[in-house]
Amino acid sequence: MMTDFSRRTFFAGIAALGGTVLWSSVQPTSVPRAVAGTAHRDSPDSSEGPGMSVGRGIADATGEPLGAGMDGYAVQEQTTVGIRQRLYSRAFIFDDGAQRFCHVTVDTPLMFQSVFLEVLRRLRETYGDTYRSDNVVVSATHTHVGPGGRSGHAMVDLVSLGFRPVTFEAQVSGVVRSIQRAHDDVAPAELTLVSGEIDGVGQNRSRQAFDRNPAADKAENPEGVDRTSVTLHVARDGSPVGLINWYSVHAISFSHKIRHISGDNKGFAAYSYESAAGVDHRNLAAASFVAAFAQGTPGDVTPNHGLVPESGPGGPGAEGQKRSVEILGQRQVDGARGSGTEINTLAARPGLDGRTCWTDMDAVEVDGRWTPDGMRGRTGPAVLGAAFAASSQEDGGGLDVDLGINEGERGGSPWVGQLNALAPIPEDVRRIHAPKDMLLPMGYIDGMIQQRHLFGVWRIGGLVLVYLGFEPTVTSGLRIRRTVAEAMDVPSDNVVVQGYSCGYGHYITTPEEYGQQDYEGGATAFGRLELPAVQQTVHALATALAGGVAIDHGAPAGDLTGRIPASPAAISVLDTPPVGRRFGDVLSGDGEVTAGQAVAVRFVGANPNNDLRLEDSYLLVESADGAVVAHDSSWSTLLTFDRAFTETTVTVEWDTTGAEPGDYRIVLRGAGKDIHGTVRPFTGTASVRVV
Repeated sequence: MMTDFSRRTFFAGIAALGGTVLWSSVQPTSVPRAVAGTAHRDSPDSSEGPGMSVGRGIADATGEPLGAGMDGYAVQEQTTVGIRQRLYSRAFIFDDGAQRFCHVTVDTPLMFQSVFLEVLRRLRETYGDTYRSDNVVVSATHTHVGPGGRSGHAMVDLVSLGFRPVTFEAQVSGVVRSIQRAHDDVAPAELTLVSGEIDGVGQNRSRQAFDRNPAADKAENPEGVDRTSVTLHVARDGSPVGLINWYSVHAISFSHKIRHISGDNKGFAAYSYESAAGVDHRNLAAASFVAAFAQGTPGDVTPNHGLVPESGPGGPGAEGQKRSVEILGQRQVDGARGSGTEINTLAARPGLDGRTCWTDMDAVEVDGRWTPDGMRGRTGPAVLGAAFAASSQEDGGGLDVDLGINEGERGGSPWVGQLNALAPIPEDVRRIHAPKDMLLPMGYIDGMIQQRHLFGVWRIGGLVLVYLGFEPTVTSGLRIRRTVAEAMDVPSDNVVVQGYSCGYGHYITTPEEYGQQDYEGGATAFGRLELPAVQQTVHALATALAGGVAIDHGAPAGDLTGRIPASPAAISVLDTPPVGRRFGDVLSGDGEVTAGQAVAVRFVGANPNNDLRLEDSYLLVESADGAVVAHDSSWSTLLTFDRAFTETTVTVEWDTTGAEPGDYRIVLRGAGKDIHGTVRPFTGTASVRVV
């Protein structure tokens, strides 16, 4: 069994929801036309219409499963070798008849401006001005086992050894396809907003930094973890058809030693919820339910409960980490469906409205209202500290050499501090970044790091969503939420802050946490007053939204896509089978297997990057009557590619737990490239008997 979250518990959980419908469409109209509209309408009452319509869509966005550097841990040895589970893009479109807002959640390590802008460009070709940077948000779940090479900014792509055009295209096309499906699906809906708490998912990994915060902040989350789970349920005629859940925990149950693609705990939660609702992930165009498990503000929250790598509730090792993904994904599922949590109905208000702006985070003049000492200050060009290079030492990753680089709680990096003291650093830059040991002055090198960022505040009925392209810590998220709630005069429980959206700017710590210079502080790129600058920005957006006032949206600094050279490792020239063999031949592993055991079949294969088989599968497990029992995304399978020069061996592992005794076929499908560059498909089949 993949999970104990069955179809029965799916519908029972929905029935148990204690929240009430906040609003519904009062007339079953046809699918509304594409609305060009603007997110800057002057009337605060423009939402008084016939009700809300919602569209949902899901699409495959899996990148290269062989040889692509993975984002997140910044470990160059962590390159893809196969698939544990495919990566998906999940889109929701909200329409109140006057305005339209598109929310996308992608199983991916980080979301980059390059992907966001290319998605918008392609949408514009089809839909004109309907979808724009002021009414579309594309966010990442922050799994650390997904292929990279998509940034367009050199610093991130360098870790992936260059730009990966095939992976970039897979993600962009997947996001666009999910939005297209949501666009075609828009129809009257009822929305229910509920809030509860989940225990046993995360731990604070930088407690010394957290403890520097004022008592009033710490009292809100005494253990340094925000356990709040907020879910927006979508129904049609009383039947559930989708949800967006927000919960703050890093998707790093899989360590940097794992090289198989997976959505980690959030991807597992979404996939299992949809599967229980009857979704066939090989026929996504017909998906009857879409479940997005989005990120919140998990900057200092780890799923490694023992505060060392591989210390989730499932234990160490590959199988223990897999079990941790299941356990923590299941707990997020339970929180989303309301079982075992205290459910509060959040305040209702019909309609849809939002304000967004692009902000130069390297040059924000911060008013004293937002600073700890009440004095004016400013942010500066991005500089990453020595603690950033150390990575989060509770979770692993970062530099794998002993250079004496540590987080603050482990003694810091004295030699970098001494180097800073001798370096000709202007005094104003020192003040902005103090007490950071400045190691990587990325903001002073054109194209290295994103410095202009998109911020958004959107109201969807009773929910206020704040989104930004950073990783805020728990207390940073708390202050942003309070700032927006005060500006809009709504309960803070109604406000959700979502990071990893439309770009990437590293971390946000409170000024107090910043002083500790643990990993999160070292990765707060724009200086000690970065959070106050963000509070000032979102306060202006929220105030304008509450007052129905237009605001200057601005524009991105520019699209850098294509400037970074393609990774040499991304080039696939030729595939050859071993002498005397053909593509698809079975090398070993067919035959009998005892029920409950795993079987591993080795095939002669080819480079899987020749054809990513999006919306399809490399592997199938079929019963004797041809029914598909498992595929790439099934939790019972693992797909591994091993390439030596031009030869590739493919191993398909299948856990037969729960399989009925009988005859099965394990099918491998791929495509080989000949010396002329022609790609030809092949199929291999192995017979397995479960006894």
